[in-house]
Amino acid sequence: MREQTMASGLDSLERQDNWEYLVMTVSPRDSLPEVRRRVVEHAEYGKWELQRSILYRGGARRYWLRRRVMRVRSTLGL
Repeated sequence: MREQTMASGLDSLERQDNWEYLVMTVSPRDSLPEVRRRVVEHAEYGKWELQRSILYRGGARRYWLRRRVMRVRSTLGL
């Protein structure tokens, strides 16, 4: 199982639609209950939501999870 984090593209930054993406690629030999547990853990504790899942020919799977990027403004008076 491989996880890859990506930021949203430049076009989405112009729209103020800021998402952070996590792509999980799963081989056919990985157990499905283990993969399901990992996706649920990311969703519950990392505030990720499942955007897309694909089952490829041969049994490989890929999951796209996303979450909003939190922009925090400084409360210090500078």
